[in-house]
Amino acid sequence: MDLSLDGFLSDAAERLVKAVKDRRQAMHTPVVGTAEGDLRIMVLREVTPQLTLRFHTDLRSPKCALIGGGAPVSVLAYDPDVRIQLRMRGEGRIETAGPIANAAWDRATASSRRCYLAETGPGGVLEVAGSAIPDHLLHRAPTIEETATGRANFAVLLVEVRSLDWLHLTHEGGTRARFTRASASAPWQATWLAP
Repeated sequence: MDLSLDGFLSDAAERLVKAVKDRRQAMHTPVVGTAEGDLRIMVLREVTPQLTLRFHTDLRSPKCALIGGGAPVSVLAYDPDVRIQLRMRGEGRIETAGPIANAAWDRATASSRRCYLAETGPGGVLEVAGSAIPDHLLHRAPTIEETATGRANFAVLLVEVRSLDWLHLTHEGGTRARFTRASASAPWQATWLAP
C-alpha cells in the first residue's frame, strides 16, 4: 500500500468497492447514522469514483423522512481482520424516482425486493411479532412479477462523503488520516492525525 495521504484515500475507496462486490467483506454492512443519532446496519450497494455511497431503503422508514432531499449522514465501516476503520460523514439524500432509483430497482433480485412488499413499513406497530411480509411469501422467494407493487416502497439513500477518517489500529499505536472537502466536486484536503 502507498503510505502517502493519497495512498490512504485510495485504500479507503478500494476497500469500499471490494465490500460492494463481496458480501463476505466486513465493510459490506456498515453502520449508517442520521443526525439525531439513530443508527442501523445497511448493505453497501455502490461506491462511485467520487465517493458517493448508495444504499437501498424502504421509503416508509422514518430515516427517509429525516433525510429527505438533504441532511447529514454518517457511515462507519470496520474490518476486524486488518483493524481498519473508516468513519465517513456527508450529505445524504433519498431518491425514489429517476435513473438511479430505477436502475437500482431493476438490478435488485426478487428475494431482495421481497422486503418492500411488507404490509407495514419499518418501525410500524404490529399486533404480533413478525416480519409484516404477506403470509403467502413468508417461506418462498417471490417472482419478479410479484414484487412489482413493492416498487412504491423502494428508495435509495445516497451519501456524498465529505469527510473520511481512515484509522488503522495496532498495538504500536496505529495510523490515522483525515480527508475533507466541501462537495463531491471539490478537492480533498488531507492531514495526518494522532490515532
